[in-house]
Amino acid sequence: MKKFEFTIAGNKYQVEVKDFEDNIASLEVNGTAYEVEIHQEVKKAKTPKLVRKEVKRKPFEGMVKKAGGAATVKAPLPGNIFKINVGVGDAVKKGDVLLIMEAMKMENNVLAEKEGTIKTIKVSVGDAVLQNDVLIEME
Repeated sequence: MKKFEFTIAGNKYQVEVKDFEDNIASLEVNGTAYEVEIHQEVKKAKTPKLVRKEVKRKPFEGMVKKAGGAATVKAPLPGNIFKINVGVGDAVKKGDVLLIMEAMKMENNVLAEKEGTIKTIKVSVGDAVLQNDVLIEME
């Protein structure tokens, strides 16, 4: 928190104030920890202290569930669909350009992340999409 250097009766002391709560100060003097009581009127804080109960999670709560088989291609950023390069039933390889989006006045290629077959196309040319909207479903 704060560091001080004191000289008392010719001896130098390195003092670090670690914590200060009510009238108890936690100090470290030359590497040794101390708790010191301060003799003064304790000022009441104007802002209350936030006390929360510990959050207890149920087993497996918050774990990511993997989808079985089907994969989705999501919009990487908000924009408009400029061109669709695939059709339903087309087989694609990892890295193939599935569609082209216009975002921030630039054309962005949306690539296949894995091999598969196009199951459904959820958008059409000219559609405005938001980030993480599902564009294509693959098997």
